[in-house]
Amino acid sequence: MLNLDLSPVWISLKTASVATAIAFFLGIAAARWMFSYQGKGKGLIDGIFTLPLVLPPTVVGFLLLLLLGKNSPIGQLLNQLGITIIFSWSATVIAATVVAFPLMYKTVLGAFEQVETNLIHCARTLGASEWRIFWQVILPLGLPGVVAGTILAFARALGEFGATLMLAGSIPGKTQTIAIAIFFASESGNMTEALFWVLLMIGIALGAISAINYWSGTQQFSNKRVITRCLLFISQFSVLINRFSLIRTHKQQTTNNQQPTTNNQLFLNLKKHLPSFTLETTFTTNGKPLGLLGASGSGKSMTLRCIAGLETPTEGRIVLNGRVLFDSKRGINIPTPQRRIGFVFQNYALFPHMSVIENIAFGLQHLPKVEQREQILKYMNIMQLKGLEHRYPHQLSGGQQQRVALARALAIAPDALLLDEPLSALDTYLRSQIEKLLTEVFSTYEGVTLFVTHKLEEAYRICDNLLVMSEGKAIAYGSKADIFERPTTYTVAQITECKNFSRTTIIDSQHINALDWNCTLQVIEPIPNPLIYVGIRAHHFSFPKELDRENTFPCWLVQMSETQHRMTLYLKLHSAPTNPQEYHLQVEIFKEKWVELKDRSFPWFVHLDPLRLMLMEG
Repeated sequence: MLNLDLSPVWISLKTASVATAIAFFLGIAAARWMFSYQGKGKGLIDGIFTLPLVLPPTVVGFLLLLLLGKNSPIGQLLNQLGITIIFSWSATVIAATVVAFPLMYKTVLGAFEQVETNLIHCARTLGASEWRIFWQVILPLGLPGVVAGTILAFARALGEFGATLMLAGSIPGKTQTIAIAIFFASESGNMTEALFWVLLMIGIALGAISAINYWSGTQQFSNKRVITRCLLFISQFSVLINRFSLIRTHKQQTTNNQQPTTNNQLFLNLKKHLPSFTLETTFTTNGKPLGLLGASGSGKSMTLRCIAGLETPTEGRIVLNGRVLFDSKRGINIPTPQRRIGFVFQNYALFPHMSVIENIAFGLQHLPKVEQREQILKYMNIMQLKGLEHRYPHQLSGGQQQRVALARALAIAPDALLLDEPLSALDTYLRSQIEKLLTEVFSTYEGVTLFVTHKLEEAYRICDNLLVMSEGKAIAYGSKADIFERPTTYTVAQITECKNFSRTTIIDSQHINALDWNCTLQVIEPIPNPLIYVGIRAHHFSFPKELDRENTFPCWLVQMSETQHRMTLYLKLHSAPTNPQEYHLQVEIFKEKWVELKDRSFPWFVHLDPLRLMLMEG
């Protein structure tokens, strides 16, 4: 029977626990700082933090000995203060902490970097400070990484040997840990004792890992809720500070912004250099919802992000209701939390660890509890969310998530509401419901509204005015009727879903030659100079039975396709087609018209209404 001194067990557990606790707080603090740090030398700093992870433990111990030894400046200072570090239990803790810290730091940093960026941006638009975002968003969502880092740090501290032996020695009952006891037992040939210590260490490590995994696994959801609420309580201190900060910022803005306040008006003139193009946008809203229309990558979303302060323009000026949000010449760049802008993201950016009520309440922390409840109830009712109060985002449908995101953005009473492709993630049957809801909301909302989409029908139904963008440039701005009926360029017509174009030449003031359609057309609108293209939308054709009007031509059906309500016809003018790709015009008609048309013998006759022809400069 073994007669062992069991002090290494107590020393190891005490050392590993204290070292893990220190590495826990230092690792989270370092990870938080590095997560937000954008300065120079970031790679070098990260390398220094992780160096103990790649260096042999004896090298780490030697470096610690040089740093804390009696001949070092730190060692001499400690000696004068009567403090002894070398060959003490404190040295054991220091060695274990240094080797455990990189695992905690790296694991937690990796978890923080996995948090979706839009969640952080969303929290900023809701007025949250960086500290509050950390406590209430980043840390709770990074909890699995924190747990994993704690497990790894404890296991590493428990098994630390080389650095401990160099710095603390092997003093029985004082600095001799289980790892050191294993070394000396095996060195003296007592393999039975060494095996006992090995099995004991494995048992302790597995027990600790299993316990933490059980806590973070089977109870993960409830624990996240508890931790989130604890962090929410802690973050109230930052909310109080924010109140004073907002008051001070308001005073500064009153001093800096010399323009009188104009309600429901946004002035934007910005330039931002991007890898593929330079974004240059200028417009002023008139209080009505403005739709930003354009292909993917045209600069629509970037424009919204610049307005919200999530991106910084290279130069320009942004003024909202008389408040200067950004002015490159005057050095003004109001932080996102202070811009009072509601932002509905394309993927909704709901906080997954918060319920519906908690999501809506996130931007209302500065209000008294009574006012918070009133605002939450108001927008829960408006968005038809009653009964969903305690559900979490993963328990909601796409339409319900959309309504929660909209309620959260509106609850902060923003001066501007920005919606970035809010319908793109919805199924077709949900879009009409949310479109109707948006129309109702916009009719009562008193702020500036910008609605980004790449679908003309969405923008046309929801917005009164349109801004058409292409490759970072605003190429058309005005009422939706003007832009749709009279696009000035080929690109605008194409983005607004015109499907029929032909190159042109001018014959006289009332006639043009459509080169690609091989016909002469009478026009009524004034002809621009230069005239490059003529276009006509697919639903602006008629099919008379005789050639009795101007702009009427014989045609043949080349091919067709159908939806549940419409037929799309591909027509060739003047002569019968010789192959399926030989067509001039794409025409859309309702099926009722198709029933009437399909039995006519060829050639049919198609009429291009002069009032419907769009004359474009290029």
